[in-house]
Amino acid sequence: MTSLAEMAVRSAPVTAQADPLRKPSYIWFILPALVATVAIIVFPWIFTIWMSFHEWKIGGAKTWVGLRNYIDLASNQRFLESMWHTAYFTVLAVLLPLVAGTFAAVIFNRRFPLRGLLRTIFIMPMMATPVAIALVWTMMFHPQLGVLNYLLSVVGIPPSEWVFARSTVIPSLALVEVWLWTPFVMIIVLGGLAAVPEEPYESARLDGATQWQMFRYITFPLVLPFIAVAGVMRTIDAVKAFEVIYVISSGGPGTASETINLYLYSQAFAYYNVGTASTVVVVFFAIILLLSVALLWVRERSKWYNK
Repeated sequence: MTSLAEMAVRSAPVTAQADPLRKPSYIWFILPALVATVAIIVFPWIFTIWMSFHEWKIGGAKTWVGLRNYIDLASNQRFLESMWHTAYFTVLAVLLPLVAGTFAAVIFNRRFPLRGLLRTIFIMPMMATPVAIALVWTMMFHPQLGVLNYLLSVVGIPPSEWVFARSTVIPSLALVEVWLWTPFVMIIVLGGLAAVPEEPYESARLDGATQWQMFRYITFPLVLPFIAVAGVMRTIDAVKAFEVIYVISSGGPGTASETINLYLYSQAFAYYNVGTASTVVVVFFAIILLLSVALLWVRERSKWYNK
């Protein structure tokens, strides 16, 4: 007599392990994402690196030159100057918003009448597009008709040439970035201040600490991780800045405000030197990658548990 267990085994359906045709396969789930990644990210990068080893102008023949584009770029005075302009602009466009944004966050963290309305007005620059803001600031920078020189004349300061002088063009462009991105830093630091406990301040007041001492020894160390996050994001964004600089100065006067991004744009779309432009892309990516690793290391060092 056949047992119930043997009958159950015989009547059980063929499992996926016994039937190779029904083996589970997950390749079809990841295939669309894999194809999109290869087509959108991997292939353009491989093509760019491959083109960086060629000398090619659009419309002409490609010539394999090996590392010559990289060697020429290392001695290209205009490219080296663009690196210095990028570093100068980045330092100003990162440090000043960090200082101004932290100060604004401390102010807006306090309770006072119309605080919500003033916060809304303060973050309004973030709502506009960079190109629209650049067009407005272009009119404001005008030496004769701009409102900035009028304001300087009101307080008795001589007019400035702003973006029309080689010595002031990069600080002037950084001023636009400060106006545009200080609210962004303020929002991040304000989030950090909301998480700071009240007890250390109460103890400090009992000990007679001043406002500066409470900020220096309590507030600043506790919000430093948030400032570091804002610094990382601002640095990466400032290095890649293009719209504001291109619309306001187009890298001028001459090449006084030409950053790496603008140099890359001119090589690719003004002179059609695709090989040189591809080389600049690879070098620029390597710079951003190294910078990101360094900033992430700084961010890790600023975490609370490392104190």
